[in-house]
Amino acid sequence: MAEKLDLIAKCIKTFPDFPTKGIPFKDVFPILKDPKATAAVTDLFEEHVRKTYPQLDLIVGMDARGFLFGPLLAQRLGVGFAPIRKKGKLPGPTLSVTYSLEYAEAEAEMQEGAVSAGQKILIIDDLLATGGTLCAACELIRQQQAEVLGCVVVVELKYLNGSAKLQPAPVFSLLQY
Repeated sequence: MAEKLDLIAKCIKTFPDFPTKGIPFKDVFPILKDPKATAAVTDLFEEHVRKTYPQLDLIVGMDARGFLFGPLLAQRLGVGFAPIRKKGKLPGPTLSVTYSLEYAEAEAEMQEGAVSAGQKILIIDDLLATGGTLCAACELIRQQQAEVLGCVVVVELKYLNGSAKLQPAPVFSLLQY
């Protein structure tokens, strides 16, 4: 496990002052350039989810980086995948919520019927900062009477305390800064 985490950590790049001054952006895209690092992320997520959430029905991924790791994990686990996107990107009837980011305000949408009442859902994204995006995802899922089992992320910025906003949904992160 330590070897896989080290490989993943070496791929993460930090860009100061992006997208605005004072934000140290953690870029996970370099993970995808390295097939071993991509496999390490998927392996570690799979191990955690199989052990922690054997009753999982569906993985929901956040626009856009949750779309990178979510389908890989869903395929490994033999469950489906559903997206939550930025406003205006999904066809048909949608549900939406407005939320705050550390540097802006945004709106997230999910297609009506993307999850079913009673389903047990795991949310995946690349990074947890202030918790606004994942909190919005939890709200969208609960609006459809589905259960949020937890959230998994590659990187968690612990100093922003975003996981506190997500309670009672637990957060599993591979790397913490």
